[in-house]
Amino acid sequence: MDRARTWTIAILVFVFGDAVAMQARGPILSELEAGFGVSEGALGLIAPAGTAGFVVVVVATGLLAGRLPVRQTLLAGVVGVVGALVAMAAAPLYVVFLVALLVQGAAAGAFRGVDRVVLSHLHAARRGRVYTVYALVWAVGAVVGPQLVSAVLSVADWRAVFVVIALCFVPTAVVAGRLDAPSTSAERSISRDALAALLRRPPVVGACVGMLLVGGVEGIMFTWLAYYAGEFYAATTANLLLSTYLLAYIPARLGYTLAVDRIPYLALLLVAVLPAVPALAIAFSGQAGPVLFLAVFVAGAGLSSGFPILAAYAVEAAPGYTGPLNAVTTGATYAGIATAPAAVGVLAELYGIRHALWLAVAIAGGLFVTVAVTWLWTGTATAPTVATASD
Repeated sequence: MDRARTWTIAILVFVFGDAVAMQARGPILSELEAGFGVSEGALGLIAPAGTAGFVVVVVATGLLAGRLPVRQTLLAGVVGVVGALVAMAAAPLYVVFLVALLVQGAAAGAFRGVDRVVLSHLHAARRGRVYTVYALVWAVGAVVGPQLVSAVLSVADWRAVFVVIALCFVPTAVVAGRLDAPSTSAERSISRDALAALLRRPPVVGACVGMLLVGGVEGIMFTWLAYYAGEFYAATTANLLLSTYLLAYIPARLGYTLAVDRIPYLALLLVAVLPAVPALAIAFSGQAGPVLFLAVFVAGAGLSSGFPILAAYAVEAAPGYTGPLNAVTTGATYAGIATAPAAVGVLAELYGIRHALWLAVAIAGGLFVTVAVTWLWTGTATAPTVATASD
């Protein structure tokens, strides 16, 4: 196996494990609530703790991607994630758990700040397709996450969950420790003025706002959907509802992988996101049974388009600055993941979880409007060309 293929697989294995780790948080909320004796408001801190460090580090490493030693950065990230997961499993207090979660997010941010930079330069001719494959692998890990929690909890307590997840990252650590990283010499270092100019480009502004809203809805669903479903079902079935939402990502992202080279980015996004808005409204209207599962599946299929398509759309604006664009778009996504679930936690204490989750419906509607406005602003639904991006 050549070095490029080995590194591609190692990165995708990390992304799989990262998705498993993220999706373990929601299904385990009730266990943490009972184990540490904390309130819903305190549980809302899980999402900010898991993403605050991630956002800061992913932005920093992405902006410096043209200067950082790639292999050392990837190795530090994966080793840090493993160590933090073990610390979470051993945490004696809730605050210690949150600190370890913060470290885990920061370490993941170091890895994710440069991983798509590496993939971008390894597969420059197929960037859009590789990014959707990247997102598809994440979706597979996300589906596995809640079911892994259910499986482990059937034979052990919640602490064992994080030890099992840590094992997912071992193959990537082995590759990062032994194999030289592929070249990213085409990646350009970016100055402060160039970054400011880049962030003013309409495609980048639209992509970042869109990613913030995507992250907001996804963060709410990842964190609170299984908890909400606990009003209707036992824990195993509630976790299955989250897996149903995430399962929709797999066929949907496979479809986007095939369509992204044939349909303009923003047109594809509008068609995908439109049915997700009423589907979320139905999901949080108090329905149970097959209607709830179907609505959640439709919402997942539509919303799963956001991250891969907007990420590729933004990078097409300036492929030489993949690192900075990866940083700001990923940072925007995880800023949404950090803040929106915390807002739901506050609203849940005031009005109840069912009413609080309507925030997801409002944010999804905002995403649709953002994509439409970006299309009008740029004057095209297709990816901006390098020439256009330099205007």
